[in-house]
Amino acid sequence: MRSNRIFKFIARLCRLVLACTFVFSGFTKVIDPWGTSLKVNEYLSIYGLDYLQGASMAFSIWLCGAELMMGCMLLFKVRIRLISIFALLSMTFFTVLTLLSATFLPVEDCGCFGEAVKLTPWQTFFKNLALLPLAVVVWWRYRPDKIFAFNAVEIALTCSFFIMSMYLGYYCYRHLPLIDFLPYKVGVNIREAMQEFETETDAAETVLVYRNRRTGKLQEFSLDDTRWQDGDEWEWVDTRISGDVPAVRSMIGEFALHDAEGDATEQVLSTPGRLYMLCVTRFDRLSRRCARRMELLAAAAAEQGAEVVCLTPDPLHDRMWHMFGGQRVRCYNIDASTMKTMLRARNGLVVLDDGTISAKMNCRDIRP
Repeated sequence: MRSNRIFKFIARLCRLVLACTFVFSGFTKVIDPWGTSLKVNEYLSIYGLDYLQGASMAFSIWLCGAELMMGCMLLFKVRIRLISIFALLSMTFFTVLTLLSATFLPVEDCGCFGEAVKLTPWQTFFKNLALLPLAVVVWWRYRPDKIFAFNAVEIALTCSFFIMSMYLGYYCYRHLPLIDFLPYKVGVNIREAMQEFETETDAAETVLVYRNRRTGKLQEFSLDDTRWQDGDEWEWVDTRISGDVPAVRSMIGEFALHDAEGDATEQVLSTPGRLYMLCVTRFDRLSRRCARRMELLAAAAAEQGAEVVCLTPDPLHDRMWHMFGGQRVRCYNIDASTMKTMLRARNGLVVLDDGTISAKMNCRDIRP
């Protein structure tokens, strides 16, 4: 009898640890569906499933929402017998996956906690290896329960957790992440952050690793070699820096703007007062509604005396201006991965006040 009570206590503890891990992991990823989609695309590319990349956004919202939902159900003991089976199966699958990621098919970061906590593949594997026995204990503890014994309260809670988790991912996809874990967050002065990064890496070398979209081969570039800025040909894989510089800091060191006249980074970032940076992934796919919002913003900025520029990874081919309706806006090329790091949206706006990020928004949230 005593041993049975001890086992139930251990099982309860395992359930709570497992539930909190799933909730934290699912939440940090579901609030950043764009970042999770990029990680999903990386895995699909590694496993030769590039043809599925078109569904990566929907899959990332579903996967992370399901993880958050599973954590909530474990935490509140909803459908515990069924959910313990799913928890055991998912932990087994991801333990095997992270072992492959650390050995035969290496990735730089497995993305298990999104951008909130960065773990190497080996760290992620050992984390999963520690959680797997906990999932076994929870499954064994609730093994005698009936799988399909439904009641009204559990059905209501299951539906509530499902709707909450999926809507959270959908909301952040339509707007921006609720919490920004990346270096280009509101309050950061990009120019000053780049200078701090350069000071830390004076004796270090930054190497950008990109994958050729046609051949699949990896190639290393220096920051001065601008061929990697062609988003149609190159896909970012990794950034390596010799020394002890955190990866999240290295992301801001990659910020660079170019036009037909050369490097324009310093010129743009040192703009006094307010600067509106319109971010456009591809001009030929820019919706009329979004283009109209940008046009109205550019017109309002002209009346305020504020500066407006457009940043895009779309090749400009020596073109220096783009017409948003009746408004002509100066354009600069930016690397696709840098823009996705700065703004988790296909198109949108980043506002600088004396070089400091004061606002960021998805295109659908732009209000002149």
